[in-house]
Amino acid sequence: MSTNIIDAVIKLASIKQLDKDVIQEIIVESITSTLSKKLLPENELEVCFDPALGSIKVNFLCKVVELSTELGEISIEDARENYDTHAVLDQYIRRSLVLSEFEPKLVKVVQKNISDRIRHLEDEKIQNDFTKQKNTIVTGRVKSVDELRGYSVDIGFSDALLPVDEQIENEFYRVGDIIRAYAIGIRTRESGSVVVLSRTNPEFVKKLFEAEIPEIFNQQIAIRKIVREPGIRTKVELESLDGKTDPIMACIGPKGTRIDSIRKELHGEQIDIVVFSDDLEEMIKNALGIEGVIGVIIERNRAASVIVEEADKVTAIGKQGKNVKLAAKLTGLKIDIYTQAEFDEKKAKERRTISHITELDGVTAKIAEILRNAGYTSVQDIFAASLEELTNLEGLGQKTAERLKEASKFF
Repeated sequence: MSTNIIDAVIKLASIKQLDKDVIQEIIVESITSTLSKKLLPENELEVCFDPALGSIKVNFLCKVVELSTELGEISIEDARENYDTHAVLDQYIRRSLVLSEFEPKLVKVVQKNISDRIRHLEDEKIQNDFTKQKNTIVTGRVKSVDELRGYSVDIGFSDALLPVDEQIENEFYRVGDIIRAYAIGIRTRESGSVVVLSRTNPEFVKKLFEAEIPEIFNQQIAIRKIVREPGIRTKVELESLDGKTDPIMACIGPKGTRIDSIRKELHGEQIDIVVFSDDLEEMIKNALGIEGVIGVIIERNRAASVIVEEADKVTAIGKQGKNVKLAAKLTGLKIDIYTQAEFDEKKAKERRTISHITELDGVTAKIAEILRNAGYTSVQDIFAASLEELTNLEGLGQKTAERLKEASKFF
């Protein structure tokens, strides 16, 4: 068993890329630590590793007694039969054993000690290697697939996990597939530490841009912000630092090769290049990425109403509202999209809502009192009421009701 333990541990060290000499040292220290608890200093414990035979020898002195009950004792009968025919009580005899000759319970304790020490060493190595790879894109091969936990990936220096919550929806991989992802952290489990990967993190897109676009890597262009709906759409805000480089042309590249390469890695995810502008209105237009913007009205730097051509409204909002939502995240403003007619109606409604009925043409003091008693206080109340409702008010006739409705319509 001793040789088998050594072989298995050395093989494990090779697989995990751990230092062989350190592993041998751990084995010796673990055996020494475990057996020392069972022996006294006068037993003179010595644990030796024989590299030629690939085995471990445990040497220690045993006290000769009538009947042995401790590890550091040997019965006088055993001593005379196997070591010294002239052995006497209280004499010390040196024994040399291999690990398999110890009681099974003690061997299991040693094995667990070795396993725990190696796992700790492996965790340290993973942590050190991860520190070098943290916040970078790593490439690996899918080892296994778990619908609940995610993909187990061999990334060379460690096993990694692409958890379900870091996966792009509708992306699927099989065992053996090559996968690229962003290293975001380490997760500790009972079986050891594992590197956590992400394909949804905006930093993943940033690293792809830095790798594909030399002008970004060379700091001619800066990535100011990235907002993303993984698998659907990403907006990347760029700024030219030298004032000469066109961010859009740089990212597109010759015949669109650069941006196509990034889209391919993201399995066709829509990528919008947004050029930064100090002018907030211009920045909102750039973030939406459409041509037919009629006007932008900003309210207290918190919200913006964007008026677009009828034909561009659907594009401005985007599929499932993603375009306008991402534009809002990019600019930090709440953005509402309107056609000119919708915006005009919105403003008219606001005017009607804050205007008292006495401001409406044709409303006398008597009519105002009738309307107030019926719960109508603003011009909007009149606009929203039906002609029948107004006609049925006591004191208002058909013609008066029609006149009030017409006045509220063009207020």
